Amino acid sequence: MKAMKTQREIMMAGENYNQFDPELIARRVEIRQQLQKLNAEPDNDKRNHGFQDLLADSGPHFFVESNFRFDYGWNIHIGDHFYANYDNTFLDTCPITIGSHCYFGPDVGLYTPIHPLTPKERNADVELGAPITIGDSAWFGGHVTVLPGVTLGNNVVVGAGSVVTKSFGDNVVIAGNPARIIKRVPEAKSSVEAAELNTQKV
Repeated sequence: MKAMKTQREIMMAGENYNQFDPELIARRVEIRQQLQKLNAEPDNDKRNHGFQDLLADSGPHFFVESNFRFDYGWNIHIGDHFYANYDNTFLDTCPITIGSHCYFGPDVGLYTPIHPLTPKERNADVELGAPITIGDSAWFGGHVTVLPGVTLGNNVVVGAGSVVTKSFGDNVVIAGNPARIIKRVPEAKSSVEAAELNTQKV
């Protein structure tokens, strides 16, 4: 006999789930309590090791400023060489996957939950989500928002204040609300040119 899926498994699959499931409530409460302590921790190593213990997986080179917030941690996968500035929020109803060498400015929000358009469904507490996937070497300016179901390729730069509502491929600079391609990411031909490119604002 096939075992029934748990509400956690249903949620992670992007299907309608019961947000009031006891396992999910207990995890959200645990995470809230742990993050409250960790975000107040002044020691960088203790704070970041504590964050990593709550995530599904992350690379050894990991640094996040406070206040870092998320729902579960179960669904957050981060590659090596990750940095996030102050006040990043990752709502991980569904998987959030971030590649290596990614750098986020302050107030970046990655939101996987989806709420129905019709008030009848919302009032009935119907909840579901869609995953977010970000490739290697992403650079996000401050106040970037990424919505459910978005996939971004490698070497994507997102301008400050952008709202990313759809997916984009590799090597593009996107900006705006909704975000659109404004140019391609140039290839550095020398170390001097690379240094100059790194100083450009988006």
